[in-house]
Amino acid sequence: MNPGRRDTLILGAAGLAAAAAGFLLGPAVLESTRGSSPGEGAAGAFGALRDASLLDLDGKPRRLTQWLNRILVCNFWATWCAPCREEIPLLMAARTKFSASGLEILGIAIDNVAKVREYSTSLSISYPILVAQADGLELMRKLGNSAGGLPFTVIANGRGEVVRRKLGAFHQGDLDAILGPLTQG
Repeated sequence: MNPGRRDTLILGAAGLAAAAAGFLLGPAVLESTRGSSPGEGAAGAFGALRDASLLDLDGKPRRLTQWLNRILVCNFWATWCAPCREEIPLLMAARTKFSASGLEILGIAIDNVAKVREYSTSLSISYPILVAQADGLELMRKLGNSAGGLPFTVIANGRGEVVRRKLGAFHQGDLDAILGPLTQG
């Protein structure tokens, strides 16, 4: 094998290894990041989301401050995102299970209002849906999702401190394992 081809193969293999490591480890690192107080890291950034004005499905501006003192699960999603759509029934079940304990699920769509309204109605989504459209990408970045991937979920305790971030869909049981302890104390 000539030296030029060997170098190309080595560089290609190294690039593939780096991409695979980022793909496999990135979500785990993002999910495990925790803020310790409202002024630090993503917890401080949660203030930017809480204070943001987003449209509801009727086109009315809403602020997340109306859900202060509640455990918030803010799920960024889009109608065209298959993992987002698969995750919605889990989010609805979590809301049913934990709402009496102070939990609220908020769907924040990065999508067209008309498409979101139609999809939400067809699925009978039981939690509030807000529409951030393209501005939602900037909100996600402020919360630690620099890749801009969906679905992306931020969970904050009743004091507005981010306790969990996850890039990618939750699976059966994952969400209950996180929310159970939060809703009990």
